[in-house]
Amino acid sequence: MTAPISRYPVPEIADLPEDLRTRILEVQAKSGFVPNVFLALAHRPDECRAFFAYHDALMLRPSGLSKGEKEMIVVATSGANRCLYCVVAHGAILRIYEKAPLLADQVAVNHHKADLSPRQKAMLDFALKVCLQSAEVGDADFETLRGHGFSDEDIWDIGAITAFFGLSNRMANLISMRPNDEFFLMGRLPRQKG
Repeated sequence: MTAPISRYPVPEIADLPEDLRTRILEVQAKSGFVPNVFLALAHRPDECRAFFAYHDALMLRPSGLSKGEKEMIVVATSGANRCLYCVVAHGAILRIYEKAPLLADQVAVNHHKADLSPRQKAMLDFALKVCLQSAEVGDADFETLRGHGFSDEDIWDIGAITAFFGLSNRMANLISMRPNDEFFLMGRLPRQKG
């Protein structure tokens, strides 16, 4: 028996407001399945819309951070917050963006042992400080990041992604959101052609 994807009721796609239904069906057409986060958060449609609007504003905006680096932040901080859903789902996205089958596991457990550049390790050091000790962030942290070529806007991105996924991690843990089985293997082996 498969565990439910949330401890809260999960609406049927057909019963959702049209805008959410359209978005979910677009994601399904692109990925081949519906990530459970869409279904679980649709329990509260207004909050679901706000969540994904902020997600998109952070993760899709042009930035000095690559798409892969943004996912590194999500995976590292979600590992620190012990969020299974986000480590698994965003780990899959990280593996795909970076074309690196081992990277997500390394970043989730100990980014200092991961196959990363010094710049990326500094980025994740800062993200984890924002995640776990935000009251201690100071000017020296900004200077360190600037020394690795990050702009102040990039630093905002690192902090904002960390903070947003802190919310996401806590909600996923609260509702026992289960990762889709599909995520576990994505990006680990070359795609089969045909």
